[in-house]
Amino acid sequence: MAGMRFQYDESGSTFFYFLTSFLGLVLLPCTFYFWPDGTKEEERDNCEVFQRKQARLKKPEKWKGLRKTTQRILIIIGWALMAILVYKLQQFDYEYANFDPYDILGVSMSSSLADIKKAYRKQSLIYHPDKPTGDERKFMRLNKAYRALTDEDAKRNFDRYGNPDGPGAMHFGIALPSWIVEKENSLWVLGLYGLVFMIALPTVVAIWWYRSSKFSNDQVLLDTTQLYYYFFHKTPHMVFKRALMVLAASLEFEKGHNPEIVERPTDNIELPQLIKQLPNLGEKNKERPLCFAYSMKARSLLHAHLSRMRLPADTLDQDRLYIVKCCPILIQEMVTCVAQLIMLAHAGRISRLPSLDTIEACMKLSPHIVQALWDSKNPLLQLPHVTEDSLRHFVSKRRPVKTIEQLIALPATERRHVLRSLSEEEFNEVMIVCRRMPKIEMEVNYEVVDDDDSGVFTAGAIVTVTVNLRRHTMGEVYEHSLQEGELTKVEGGQEKEEEPAATTVAKKSGWKPKTQPKKGGKSKAKAQPQKKKQQQQQQQQQQQQHSNKKEEEGQEKSGSQQVERVEAVVDEKGEQVTDDDESASHSDESQAEEADTESHKDEKQASALDDDAEWERFQKGLTKREKALEGKSKMSHTVHCPFFPEDKQEYWWTYVCDRKKHMLVTAPYQITNLVDQEEVQLKFTAPPRPGIYSYQVCLRSDSYLGLDQTQDIKLDVKEAREIPTEHPQWETSSDEEEEDENEVARDEGDDSEYTTDDEVTDDSGEE
Repeated sequence: MAGMRFQYDESGSTFFYFLTSFLGLVLLPCTFYFWPDGTKEEERDNCEVFQRKQARLKKPEKWKGLRKTTQRILIIIGWALMAILVYKLQQFDYEYANFDPYDILGVSMSSSLADIKKAYRKQSLIYHPDKPTGDERKFMRLNKAYRALTDEDAKRNFDRYGNPDGPGAMHFGIALPSWIVEKENSLWVLGLYGLVFMIALPTVVAIWWYRSSKFSNDQVLLDTTQLYYYFFHKTPHMVFKRALMVLAASLEFEKGHNPEIVERPTDNIELPQLIKQLPNLGEKNKERPLCFAYSMKARSLLHAHLSRMRLPADTLDQDRLYIVKCCPILIQEMVTCVAQLIMLAHAGRISRLPSLDTIEACMKLSPHIVQALWDSKNPLLQLPHVTEDSLRHFVSKRRPVKTIEQLIALPATERRHVLRSLSEEEFNEVMIVCRRMPKIEMEVNYEVVDDDDSGVFTAGAIVTVTVNLRRHTMGEVYEHSLQEGELTKVEGGQEKEEEPAATTVAKKSGWKPKTQPKKGGKSKAKAQPQKKKQQQQQQQQQQQQHSNKKEEEGQEKSGSQQVERVEAVVDEKGEQVTDDDESASHSDESQAEEADTESHKDEKQASALDDDAEWERFQKGLTKREKALEGKSKMSHTVHCPFFPEDKQEYWWTYVCDRKKHMLVTAPYQITNLVDQEEVQLKFTAPPRPGIYSYQVCLRSDSYLGLDQTQDIKLDVKEAREIPTEHPQWETSSDEEEEDENEVARDEGDDSEYTTDDEVTDDSGEE
């Protein structure tokens, strides 16, 4: 193209633009990803276990601290280099965009030619390349500015084009230095390209593929998944301890599959001593790989964790922390495997159907491991400072406390009496944890979507169960539990002692405290005035009934008198009555018309409401699709778990089951983003036979004990509708049939464009 020249970057300005853009694209995400400290301010807990966990989290491992320091140093160097490049670019832009000959020579615009020559001579002695203070680049600019002010052609070009050389060619610089294409360096450049693109890049991709092909989407070894399938198919009915044994056999705990596993010489001394202290470990089991050394070690450490045993801090305790940290992901994989086996059994692909108890035993593993409690322990042991000795204060004949919700629902005096073994500071810490515990409000709706009668369930229909979950904290729900014995004024002027809000909410949740009848004569004395009040109220009601009857009799008498008067008037003035009847008939007709218009209005309003409901459903479907495309978040709320090695987020499972048949109906759906509110849809096929079927919608926590919820639903399944053989749209009128017959007759009467056999024989005969 004329007037354009392509050249490699000789001055370096174009390459600096490329380098600055590349550094910006790399430094911005790296700074946001690697620089944040990640420390979160949490409410203090003086529990010894919680303090050890916080100290361990604040004190990272040596190699992790060194790696983080190195990353931050590299980020700082990168930003410093970027600042230098930006400064250099500003200098380039200033030099090329701001060409002012008067400024370069240091003279004013009204200077004479002699002053310009004098200034040029003075600066040329300084910047001439032969001088010690010379600068070739500045001398070239000085010479160019001098020509722009002294030469007539150069001055004319400067006034017209802003450049003494006139309209120059457009330069397109390639953001690479010219030494790359030089003949002397071609061998080195080709060698570098071959090393990067033919050796390094394929090697990195091969290593990544070799490592990632061993894992599933949830970063669980595929060999571990196959192990789960084998054991769950072998043992369809599995209890809690058997599921724990299968979990300990995961290949993530074997050094051949996981290089992060550490095998120490001290294990030969410490492990046998630990195994002797653990009852019901099942060390005599000869199943493979349950009898392998790595499985025995992982199982003994999990048993010690659930028993809250103290282990050697530098050896076995470090292994326990790593094993417990891996458990939530492995348990979710176990739940997925059992659910898939159940679906395969329903489809007839496998012979053994895993029971509902098996998958629920796997789910129970997660909260028990997170809170370090056996399945036989009290959920109140999740609270700080609550021990086995202090649990005896929670058991009383009047009001036994078995869950955290029951504890926080107690009045303040009774709550403090139950926790009387704790100091004031410890009591406050317990209440802080109780207030932060989640309280889930579950609402269940079930229907047949995309059907005219969504409330009618036919055999074989797809039933959609919508579970709406709203998360509150127990502190929000029981915020008025400290205010007891509130007095509210009733309309009658009497004052009534209102029940505390905490007890009303607790009754709604299903907890009813036990009360004992009072002994002695005081109860009888109190019962007598209550009976008197009831008798007085009954007498007042009887009096009101008598008065109402008298009023009705009086109204009937007055009505009969009015009827007699009207009959007399009708006999005397018949014509007037007929006129009145005609006017009444006209008024009745007008009223009927008004009623018809009102009915039409009601129908329009009903149709408008139906349209609005359909539009809302459509919008909800769009939002669900958008959420599905965005992906599921893994952040919800931090769990109070002092025995868990890391900060854990609060997750939930929801599913539909049949308790009578001990059968799972829908696969468990894991909710990982329940911050305030979440909606989940579970779908299953209605039974093939008509009848009334009972199901149960379950909600289980993977982090806390005693917070599971269930809600029963009943389906009245009707017979499936017959497939329609006739439809108004399929019927054709007689006129249309006659027209079709006429068209067919016309087509048959017309000559065909194809030649028949008769025509061929006729033509041959004529010839």
